[in-house]
Amino acid sequence: SFNVTTALRQPGSSIKPIMYSLALQNGFTAASIIPDRPICFPIQGHKPYCPVNYDGKFHGSVPLRYALANSFNVPAVRVFQRIGVEKFIKYARTFGITTWKDPSHYGLSLTLGGGEVKMTEMAEAYGVFANEGSRVDLNTILRVDDSIGNTIFEPKPRSKKVLDEGISFIISDILQDNFARQWEFGRHSQLVIPNYKVAVKTGTTNNKRDNWTIGYTPNFLVAVWVGNNDNSPMRRVASGLTGASPIWNKVMSYVLKRYQKKSVWFKVPADVVKKRCYFGRIEYFIKGTESKASCHSLIFNTTPTPTPSDIN
Repeated sequence: SFNVTTALRQPGSSIKPIMYSLALQNGFTAASIIPDRPICFPIQGHKPYCPVNYDGKFHGSVPLRYALANSFNVPAVRVFQRIGVEKFIKYARTFGITTWKDPSHYGLSLTLGGGEVKMTEMAEAYGVFANEGSRVDLNTILRVDDSIGNTIFEPKPRSKKVLDEGISFIISDILQDNFARQWEFGRHSQLVIPNYKVAVKTGTTNNKRDNWTIGYTPNFLVAVWVGNNDNSPMRRVASGLTGASPIWNKVMSYVLKRYQKKSVWFKVPADVVKKRCYFGRIEYFIKGTESKASCHSLIFNTTPTPTPSDIN
């Protein structure tokens, strides 16, 4: 048998929240304006790398919140170029990503999912956000009881703080923001679970070999991968919205309705302040960085016109 959960697969855009969490520690805020315009990066001995967006369009000047929420590729590559491959690989290891060994083997496409990962490690990495900055080891055994109901073994998962709680909160807030992602996902996608606040991100590789949706609340995390075990491209799956997301939606909806009767969300950490920003909506900042954002810049599609188009 083939165990996909421990196989090496490309994560597509599901890797972006980890990269953007590092960006928030390196001069960026959720309101930082990132150009989404054509750009090419020279690569010695190879053709220049010219990233494109999943929808084939460019969207002008985009705040980081909306770049991540809509999974625009070009802004992600621009930000990643500022951070650097080696720094990101070292950072991702603290989240539990162990599969990227030699930084020289990777380029700017790493932030779009160009490096293979294990599904178990992606679940652990997203668990950092779900656990408000603490990395908790995956544990396949919850408890062992004897024949009369006495607990004879109950493991205590190890937990280690790897991310500032405020940055974790901001990433989670972006990933639950249905308004922010409506330009590419529409308002009524499979990423929405009515009456519940849920953070979620999709990912699809260009060749349609890997298709992901990973989402969480403070209590539950569900990671879904869709693909073929032999690594052949899928014929009927176009994006995260038509492949993994419907499955993710059904599983998460079932879990929430059965075990969490009402919506539960993260408390705003002490080091986070809020400020009214683009579209008159509340934006969150690590205390002291709110002055970096004017919140008055001209930005893409200033009148929201959501489209039903799919995205990675």
